[in-house]
Amino acid sequence: MKRILFLAVFLSSIAAISQPFTRKDSLQGGLRPERTSFDVKKYDLNITIDPKEKSIRGYNEISFLITENTQRIQLDLFQNMTIDSIVSRGKKLDYKRDFGAVFINFPQMWQEGMTDVLRFYYHGKPIEAPHAPWQGGFVWKKDSNGKDFIGVAVQGTGSSLWFPSKDTQTDEPDNGARIAVTIPTGLTEVSNGRLESSADLGNGWTRWVWEVTNPINNYDITVNIADYAHIHDTHNGLDLDFYVLKQNEAKAREHFKEVHSMLDCFEDKFGPYPFKEDGYKLVETPYLGMEHQSVVAYGNDYLKGYKGSDLSGTGIGLSFDYIIVHESGHEWFGNSITSKDIADMWIHEGFTMYSEAVYVECTQGKEKAYAYMNGIRKNIHNYDPVIGQYGVNNEGSGDMYPKGAWMLHTLRNVLNDDERWWKIINRYSTRFAHQIIDTRTVCDYFSREMSRSLRPVFEQYLNTTKIPLLVWENENGKWSYRYENTVSHFSLPVDIVVNGKTVRIEPTPEKQFLNGKDKPKVLTENFLIDVKGL
Repeated sequence: MKRILFLAVFLSSIAAISQPFTRKDSLQGGLRPERTSFDVKKYDLNITIDPKEKSIRGYNEISFLITENTQRIQLDLFQNMTIDSIVSRGKKLDYKRDFGAVFINFPQMWQEGMTDVLRFYYHGKPIEAPHAPWQGGFVWKKDSNGKDFIGVAVQGTGSSLWFPSKDTQTDEPDNGARIAVTIPTGLTEVSNGRLESSADLGNGWTRWVWEVTNPINNYDITVNIADYAHIHDTHNGLDLDFYVLKQNEAKAREHFKEVHSMLDCFEDKFGPYPFKEDGYKLVETPYLGMEHQSVVAYGNDYLKGYKGSDLSGTGIGLSFDYIIVHESGHEWFGNSITSKDIADMWIHEGFTMYSEAVYVECTQGKEKAYAYMNGIRKNIHNYDPVIGQYGVNNEGSGDMYPKGAWMLHTLRNVLNDDERWWKIINRYSTRFAHQIIDTRTVCDYFSREMSRSLRPVFEQYLNTTKIPLLVWENENGKWSYRYENTVSHFSLPVDIVVNGKTVRIEPTPEKQFLNGKDKPKVLTENFLIDVKGL
């Protein structure tokens, strides 16, 4: 059985590495003049969602600034959705579809510095999610009372699955978004930001309008439709709004108290909540969860852990609601700080999985936090690199979660100064707040703050599947040590215990010797390395 399992894993790994990327992939994931020549300023989405037909119709009004002279831009909408017309300044624009890309031609050259607004009218039945949130799309369900219970999650799949957009993480609408959704009367619709209005149109339909003032990445824009109860709360001046199925209101009032301790912890470690103007919301969804900015999707059934299980295997993971903590951590890491390319999604997921241990440390102490980290270490598989391939809408491996978190845990122990570490983390989340960055930016920041070059460390953990191997040999009564299985110029200090005392060494691929003959113990619970020979 082990050989069969290994073969299956090996073949799937080879398939992933040799995946043939297509024009469709590069159109969705790449940058070209038709994308870089304009900057989206705001989305104004006006749609009707018909649960009976599982359909959408309406338009997205897109305000933008021309940044390079151009006569052609690219927006995006999945092929199964129908374009009705694209209008600017009272005239219909010519366009050409190429897979999900929509190339729009202006009647004349648009000059740098010009602003414009276009309305993109469309309709259709958006793809249903095969397995939300991991495989994206709409989720059309009924609650236990037979009422519609609808949500959408499209991270990685693309916002253009359900509305026309500039579907790339490199450009967020600077002035946020207005989201107007018309649905059958009797249901509530919840989107990002603050509720601007709701109006019964008198024809069996009600229009809900939400306004987002902060920049927002495309996949975070969302709709949630159900027979919701609304619970309002506050925390240190921040508005908290919870939308839950009416039959779950009582348990939600008790269970969501954890939001307060979560916010206390994260604001202490990561800085102020990044979207105070838009408030903080939890909304119950027909899928497990997603970090939709200012309206965190919650589907964990009011259980501790991850659907009642502990991903760390330590028991510590059952002491908090995983979805509340993890998805809310994304407000700082993923929503406020966003990666330019989904190949760098570890910037979202590694930091956010690390935030779980941070929450444990805030509420239960450092020892429990380290035990939690060592529990999730077993989830690192090293099948494929953490970083995917750029420009083709390709995420890296699932190791972006535990291995990304463990790289941060390792850096903390390399620094060996907790007070300084928390200042570095806080400055990182505030320095790059509301920015779009890449791995090199993260590496350069931590290198500068820690006063050591970390490029080989980032290369080792993010671009290879190799774990540094610290090899020990007893040579005539003396212990030698060196690293194997590393990239060029790799060095990483580690702590060892010799004769009851903790000693720091800095191995490299070159052999070094310990003073004395006592057998050392390597503190692998603090560093992402393997050990051989002891």
